[in-house]
Amino acid sequence: MGKRIGFLISFIVLSLGLKAQDMSVEMADTFREEGKIYVVVAVVAVAFLGLFIYLITQDLRLRKLEKSMEK
Repeated sequence: MGKRIGFLISFIVLSLGLKAQDMSVEMADTFREEGKIYVVVAVVAVAFLGLFIYLITQDLRLRKLEKSMEK
């Protein structure tokens, strides 16, 4: 078990060094330069908000159904 954890930690440390070489993504740089990154962030935020609201409403409906079945 100890060898596995040691191997995992050393693998993570070594892989972090490899990722630090080139972190520029051309598409993201272009979006940032043109100001479109804010549109992308807004769309993703709206999608997550919609999903969150949908899950909350489904949970409320399920609780209501469970209460009605208990009676």
